[in-house]
Amino acid sequence: MTENEFINSRYQKVAIGIAQRIAEGKFSVGEKIKSRSTIASTFNVSPETARKAINVLVDLDILEVRQGSGAIVVSKENAIAYMKQFDISNSLKSLGHDIQSNLKQQKKEMDKLSNLVQNLLDQSILIKKEFPFEPYELTIGEFTHEGKSLQELNIWQHTGATVIAIKKQGNFILSPDPHTVLTKGDQLFFVGNDMSSLRMQHFFNS
Repeated sequence: MTENEFINSRYQKVAIGIAQRIAEGKFSVGEKIKSRSTIASTFNVSPETARKAINVLVDLDILEVRQGSGAIVVSKENAIAYMKQFDISNSLKSLGHDIQSNLKQQKKEMDKLSNLVQNLLDQSILIKKEFPFEPYELTIGEFTHEGKSLQELNIWQHTGATVIAIKKQGNFILSPDPHTVLTKGDQLFFVGNDMSSLRMQHFFNS
């Protein structure tokens, strides 16, 4: 808050304080408001701030300044209307503050989520560097060369894939022998590229 905004808020608070007393009936219509020095003392502000507060209420037709008589209450209804307007304004400011706070909180959450996603991507890159040959998996279905060995099938020549393991009837065979016979239901683990994976699918499950 700037110095001018702080000064404005002080005389506005004094004006609200006086209007509230009028709305509550503590000051009656026709009654003289205390002197500026007394108002200044009551609200702990300077006489100049008290004068500005009185001028605000005069502009709103709540008070009237009469020569030799000071400030006189002229409208309780206007004081009540001023209080209602002040309450609405405060509610809108509070709502605006809450919206800004929520937006800031959402931004923090989005930044946090963005960092988590980036960390995940970084970890994925590290894993790929650590394990660049993540194997593909394929379960053999009906195929025309059933009962032939790896050597007889010439898998690499037909697909570009290299078989590194076979799961046969629940048992793993790592680095299988070229004479290992393949049958329906065997699960193959092989390395290669995406095209090799497609060729393996076609070769064994066509």
